[in-house]
Amino acid sequence: MPNISNKGLSMPQSPIRKLVPYAELAYSKGKTVYHLNIGQPDIKTPQIAMDAVKVHSLDILAYTRSEGSDEYRTKIANYYSKHDINITKHDIIVTTGGSEALLFAFGSVMDTDDEIIIPEPFYANYNGFSTASGVKIVPVISKIEDNFALPPIEEFEKLITPKTKAILICNPGNPTGYLYSKEEIKKLADIVKKHDLFLIADEVYREFAYDGIKHYSILQEEGLDEHAIVIDSVSKRYSMCGARIGCLVSRNKAVIATALKFAQARLSPPTLAQIASEAALDTPQSYFDDVINEYVKRRNTLISELKKIEGLKVATPKGAFYCIVELPVKNSDDFAQWLLESFDVNGETVMVAPAGGFYSSPGVGLNQIRIAYVLKEESLIKAVHILKEALKVYQD
Repeated sequence: MPNISNKGLSMPQSPIRKLVPYAELAYSKGKTVYHLNIGQPDIKTPQIAMDAVKVHSLDILAYTRSEGSDEYRTKIANYYSKHDINITKHDIIVTTGGSEALLFAFGSVMDTDDEIIIPEPFYANYNGFSTASGVKIVPVISKIEDNFALPPIEEFEKLITPKTKAILICNPGNPTGYLYSKEEIKKLADIVKKHDLFLIADEVYREFAYDGIKHYSILQEEGLDEHAIVIDSVSKRYSMCGARIGCLVSRNKAVIATALKFAQARLSPPTLAQIASEAALDTPQSYFDDVINEYVKRRNTLISELKKIEGLKVATPKGAFYCIVELPVKNSDDFAQWLLESFDVNGETVMVAPAGGFYSSPGVGLNQIRIAYVLKEESLIKAVHILKEALKVYQD
């Protein structure tokens, strides 16, 4: 029998999706499952995006340009200008989701066995993207006690080697919900300029910034034109996860030219999804105001309820719609599976994402989970109650 590749064998499973069979088992037993495990917003997609697909006048569903349509890239550039970011359509490559933008970025600036420094915990698929690209993640650990703030810049400096090519951050963060301050971005800017590295920022949650704090993009920082690469997506911003449209943005002409070669190899991003995404850019600010108000209420309710559970630690997120929770258990993988297989309260249970998969350091985060507060407040209250009752009876 032919062998599977070492790269394929090394690809990690998604900590978010690997419990799906157990959720399906719970459904088959007639249980209700509250999904706190995945960042699929329950907010309605803007109607303007849906209507654009319904009323399109295309006769042929043809390829678009590999870098995305001129019209869409021009509107993306206009969107950024409203956020004090001056770029042109020539600085943008439209991708099939933010995931492809990350793969293009990795492929454009790193070779096999090169290193990228990432504060952990981080979006679990960074592990998969690095494996697929043959790149080594070098983690710098941020701590729940510090609300997952940027680790001291000296910790980054210690990890830089001749193989280090980039630092990657998610801002606001998935899975922590941490929102980096302008001062923290400036510290990162200084270190990448000093060591001639790329600074890659996954900014797909840009709009989700709370408590009066404004998001500060690496593209707003002066002197970073040759270093800054932004990953973006319509998925969370407009509740359009299924559109699979993202983009890579950089003023570095060599990065864009290289990423375009990867884009040409996969031909073009989806045509209808670009039409929907282009229309979504006309969504009024009132939509975001309502969405942010809703997430702030959900966050406050969730954190308030979680803090009532003895022995539990939780970091308060300042953006996105996730938080990391430290549980009084040894292994959250086992606990999450047990919740679905063996526990319920009046026929209801909870699905969470074990946080070990959001780290690359072995053995770290095993007693943590990520919660996505993408459910209505009443459901969040019920879900935390189930979690509280489960912890009373669970035995490692």
